[in-house]
Amino acid sequence: MDDILTKYLPERAVDPCLQLIKESGVNLKIVNQRVTRHGDYRKMPNGLHQITINATLNKYRFLITLVHEIAHLAAFSKYGRQIKPHGVEWKRTFQYLMLPFLRPEIFPSILLPHLAKHFRNPKASSDTDAVLSLALKKFDKQTSDSSFVFELPFGSVFRIYNGKLFRKGNKRVKRYECVEVGSGKVYLFQPNAEVELIKE
Repeated sequence: MDDILTKYLPERAVDPCLQLIKESGVNLKIVNQRVTRHGDYRKMPNGLHQITINATLNKYRFLITLVHEIAHLAAFSKYGRQIKPHGVEWKRTFQYLMLPFLRPEIFPSILLPHLAKHFRNPKASSDTDAVLSLALKKFDKQTSDSSFVFELPFGSVFRIYNGKLFRKGNKRVKRYECVEVGSGKVYLFQPNAEVELIKE
């Protein structure tokens, strides 16, 4: 297992993550990319606990996702299954489990201030924290055909992962109002959403 984790995690995070996996008794599956989520945790019908994580994540996002999902299991085990999945109990557990990893031996110094801010009140997804998400994306393998919504000119048309087309509108507080070309419905997009520009 440590040979496999070495491929997906920062070097100094491998041993502590192995320890977390063993202590939690979780089965880790690394899967092909799912666009809508980085990972998930579930209790299987046979009573075993399973975490799946996308193989395409960079090492730092993979680490955050792994600890995020283990925090679900730990929070449910400690507080019971009636708690909210991303409620205060999960947040406390995630903060506690993540703290030993927030070190310059594991994360690049450029990420540490963003992580420190994020973990004051962690969100259900690191993608919801646009500043952290953009900082993490700098460590992704670059794909030349994608753009971020915030980079696109007003009124430009873009395509999302499922093929639907949208026209970029005004910024509303933090997110952008975008009209689906086919239906005319208005949707809100995070500024760091990755899309394909069709025409300006």
